[in-house]
Amino acid sequence: MKQFWKNKWFKFTTVAIIYTLLCVVWTGNLWMLLGLPVIYDIYISRLFYKYIWHYNDELCERSPLYKSIWGWIDAILWATVAATLLHLFVFQLYKVPTSSMEKTILIGDYIYVSKISYGPQVPNTPIAMPFVFNTMPFSQTKKSYCEAIQWDYHRLKGLKRVERGDVVVFNYPEGDTVMMPKRLYPTPGASYYDALRSYQQSYGEVEGRKRLYEDYDVIARPVDKRENYIKRCVAIPGDKIKIEGTKLFVNGTEQATIPSQQQIYFVQTSAPLTDYALHKAGVREWGGNMPYYYLTMTEEVAAKMAKMAIVESVIKYDNTESGLEFFPNNKGYSWTQDNFGELWVPQKGTTIALTTENLPLYSRIIEKYEGHKLEVTDGVIFIDGTPADSYTFAMDYYWMMGDNRHNSADSRFWGFVPEDHIVGKASFIAFSTGEEGIRWNRLFRKIR
Repeated sequence: MKQFWKNKWFKFTTVAIIYTLLCVVWTGNLWMLLGLPVIYDIYISRLFYKYIWHYNDELCERSPLYKSIWGWIDAILWATVAATLLHLFVFQLYKVPTSSMEKTILIGDYIYVSKISYGPQVPNTPIAMPFVFNTMPFSQTKKSYCEAIQWDYHRLKGLKRVERGDVVVFNYPEGDTVMMPKRLYPTPGASYYDALRSYQQSYGEVEGRKRLYEDYDVIARPVDKRENYIKRCVAIPGDKIKIEGTKLFVNGTEQATIPSQQQIYFVQTSAPLTDYALHKAGVREWGGNMPYYYLTMTEEVAAKMAKMAIVESVIKYDNTESGLEFFPNNKGYSWTQDNFGELWVPQKGTTIALTTENLPLYSRIIEKYEGHKLEVTDGVIFIDGTPADSYTFAMDYYWMMGDNRHNSADSRFWGFVPEDHIVGKASFIAFSTGEEGIRWNRLFRKIR
């Protein structure tokens, strides 16, 4: 094998085949064929070395200082390129910032996110600083990327499609627009769309938007530079979803409760519940005072709690108060956090009848995610200036919910997750740390 590898034609052929499979066949980009002449020159013709690069080798021979500096530069460049490619096309680490997925995932868990599972996505914004996300270090507003070049959505082939029950990392759908308070740096602002609705309710549609822009710096972000969220996919394209009294139904079938799924329970006691007792029971979020408490816990923990001698009653919380904070954020719908739908999840290539009644459900898809101009004049729907009574979806969409059902900002608040927002599958916990230090028992635990 060593003798074969010494042969320049064998090396060229091997590298060219690997390059063609990965960079041409996998990506489906014929422009990548332009890399083959470069590989040919590296191993066969060596014209670039003959006329240009040999000067670098001569400088290294003449100057030990230059050789040392170049060695460091060369190592850093290759490490940067390798790390960037791995981050873009293989995996990334995601630190869990909130409790929306407890007890499946805890705050402080570092999640290995597999991009190979669903297929890595070619960056929408290819010009960006390496090793940073959407803002420069020590800045809340300075962009770490350049939007001079914007590529259309393209996903490479993966091992599988998103399935019901998968824990998925994705770009926050409402993160296309974010806002920062002008007088309160560096604290980020609230959700732009929630704030806009609040301002417009108080001051009117035009004046509300004007005042919002006076109080905040409003920033637009491309898809791949929106904040990452992690939730469980509970419905895939073509599904019908409904929530009744906290129970989830998909296509008319009640879904089994996930063992780690939590909800709020109202608990009445005859004696105080101590912090020690709650921690021992595995309850991490609670409030209230004796005799009335509200505890966030799983069904299993709730059943054990009900058997305690000092506990008089345990009642699951059922949110029946509707509002504009719930999707589709429209007065015509009175859905709540625990009583929601029925709602159809859009599927690529499917055509639906479009009416002014169901338009609020899909208007954001038509305008924001699929890039059409949408208007309603005298009860007539216009898409790109043409009257429309139907619409055909260009992408698949998903419905995501947190396992901590009463403490999760998820699809019940902002709607569907487009396929071009999917980052990858949460595979396992690579590292975990909390107030107690490193959680050794969580390392390399598979996420289910």
